[in-house]
Parts: sequence; C-alpha cells; structure tokens
Amino acid sequence: MSSFDKIQKRAAKRKGGEKALQSLLPKVSTKNKLSRLSDDRVLSEMAKRVFSAGFVWKVVENKWPGFEEVFLGFDPAKLLKQPNRFWDALGSNEKIIRNAQKISSVRKNAQFVVEIAQEHGSFGKFLADWPIQDQIGLLDFLSKHGSRLGGNTGQYFLRFIGRDSFILSSDVILCLRDVGLPLSSAGKSKKDLAAIQKQFNVWAEETGLSYTHLSRICAFSIGENYSTEEDEY
Repeated sequence: MSSFDKIQKRAAKRKGGEKALQSLLPKVSTKNKLSRLSDDRVLSEMAKRVFSAGFVWKVVENKWPGFEEVFLGFDPAKLLKQPNRFWDALGSNEKIIRNAQKISSVRKNAQFVVEIAQEHGSFGKFLADWPIQDQIGLLDFLSKHGSRLGGNTGQYFLRFIGRDSFILSSDVILCLRDVGLPLSSAGKSKKDLAAIQKQFNVWAEETGLSYTHLSRICAFSIGENYSTEEDEY
C-alpha cells in the first residue's frame, strides 16, 4: 500500500504546487466548537442537505432564508409543537421547495435531534463525542435513526456541520482503488466501507492530517482535475 506522501505529492503537482494545494484545504472545526453547536443549526443543516440531494445546490442556497423563516428557525422543540395543518400547509408554500417527502423529513429529524439531545446534552455533543475513527458507524447510525440521512446526504451533513470527515466521492474511491484497496466500483458494501475506514485511519495515524484534508487531497490526486472554482468540497 502506497504511503500518503506519494498521493499528496501527486495532488500538489496537479494543483500547481504544495502551497496551492494547501490553499484549497478548508479549515476543520475543533471538537469543542462542534460540541457547542445549537440543535437548531444541526436541524437546519440536516434539512439543507436533504433538500439539496438530487437538486441544484445554488437554488437551495438562494432560497434558504425562506426555509429558515418557514421552518421557525429550525427550532426542533417549536416545530414538534406544530399541528398537522402547519405541516400540510408547507406543501403549497412558495418560499421553500415543495417536496412532500423532504418536508416530512424535517419533522422526523426534529424528533431525532430532540431525542439525541435529551440523551447527550445536545446533538453537537453527540457528534463531537462519537469516535473520529468510526465515521462509517456514525453514518450508519444517521441512516437508521434519521430521515433521508443515508448515503451521500449523511456524508455531506457531517462535512458541512463541521465534523472532521471524509467524503466518498468517485475520485476518492478511485484514489483508494489506485493504492490497492480491493473495492467495488461503488465502494458501498459493508466490506468496502470497513476497508475504507481502516485505510483512512492508517493515513490519519501516518500523517497527522485531518480526515477532511486526507479526503480532499485524495480527490485532488486523481481523476478529473477540476478548476479551483469547482473544487469546493
């Protein structure tokens, strides 16, 4: 198995040098900052990732102030007090994207957030306390207990909420296969995911880098070499 240094050097060459590569790597939130997140911000990010799935992200982003207003600032407790007629009316509200299944997921995820917060103090503390070496386990938990938080949606939720995490984009899967990890093309089986987690843990121990940076560098090192403007996540 190749050391990560080889991958990083290849990524730097493709991006115009090590300094240019470093400029493309996002800041990673601390565990302490993650633990201080309010539950309304957690629910808001869950909703944004759910509504963005299969949709043009820019459209969702532009409409988000309307989402915040309509969903009462995404305060889970307030939302759970609303009667059925409140939720039924959202299906015709032009300030949001009128997708019945995704609207319903906000209500379900409000309950999810409240239940986790009651047990752990806040959802942010729950995320901060989950072992960093077990992202796959956390994603499985989100998928099973949350609403529409499986697959890529769960991964993007963790990244955007500020938890140190990897995203299994097609380029990251290609990078992992290139270094000899015996993955399927999709990399989604339980066996694949266990192997991916193990490899990221090895790289984190080897380099001292965050999982977010490992993931980004891995993606930059292979596949389509996108322009800086397109290299967002």
